Amino acid sequence: MTTDTTPLTLERMRADIAGMLGETPDVVGDDEHLMDLGLDSMRVLGLVLAWGNTGIPLEFGHLAEHTTLRAWWNVVQRLQGLTPA
Repeated sequence: MTTDTTPLTLERMRADIAGMLGETPDVVGDDEHLMDLGLDSMRVLGLVLAWGNTGIPLEFGHLAEHTTLRAWWNVVQRLQGLTPA
């Protein structure tokens, strides 16, 4: 998983999720149910902590209510100010 402070991108998120699961990024589709792929709450917390290092105010609750990478990316874009709330 990446631990740098560069802006969070969709592809970085995909790669980090895949790394948590021990898979390649191509396994993590935009609309795959992440829990069905094996992501659990402890891994999500790890991702939140790592992605929080990018400077966005990401919290566990932001992601816990969504189940796909696409939904997570929409949350991140809002928090980065890239899309309207």
